[in-house]
Amino acid sequence: MKILILSDVESKYLWDYFEKEKLEGIDLILSCGDLKPQYLSFLASFTKAPVLYVRGNHDDCYEIDPPDGCICIEDSIYNFNGLRIMGLGGSIKYNNGKNQYTQNQMKKRVKRMWFKLMRNHGFDILLTHAPAAGFHEGDDRAHKGFDIFSELIDRYHPKFFIHGHVHKDYSRNFVRQDQIGDTTVINGYERFTLEI
Repeated sequence: MKILILSDVESKYLWDYFEKEKLEGIDLILSCGDLKPQYLSFLASFTKAPVLYVRGNHDDCYEIDPPDGCICIEDSIYNFNGLRIMGLGGSIKYNNGKNQYTQNQMKKRVKRMWFKLMRNHGFDILLTHAPAAGFHEGDDRAHKGFDIFSELIDRYHPKFFIHGHVHKDYSRNFVRQDQIGDTTVINGYERFTLEI
């Protein structure tokens, strides 16, 4: 299975210099947020692959203008050909944005998903906008990670934790791919192709 991961910055390779062939062989598109809804709608119109997304901290416009042809998986577990994908968008609260949460608010979101987690016997991919606490975080308050994401990884051992929010140009120490135990962590900044 070939998965295209997108986050934070619209890829010129896919938008400005688009050729339909660039999406050939892609089975699934995952968006980690902070992308224009028109960009996701554009890509969805050129592929049969489902485009799944969570909202980023700058995606307040999605309430009025959600991406056409795409599927929001906020607070749910989406099953794609046996691959269970859990979606939790938003960032740590640093001002009054609609898609920002305190640590406790994010924990409550996860707690409300207990039946979905039980029914699906966990998940294979945790798709978020923000990083996990202590892992791939930024140095400033706005780019801190969530404790509950680390707890979910420790408890369920998903194959992948995919996030965005921390941009490549924020630090010289940018890490695209890493490991937390059995879980491969991927920062989806701009675009990344994953084959599983």
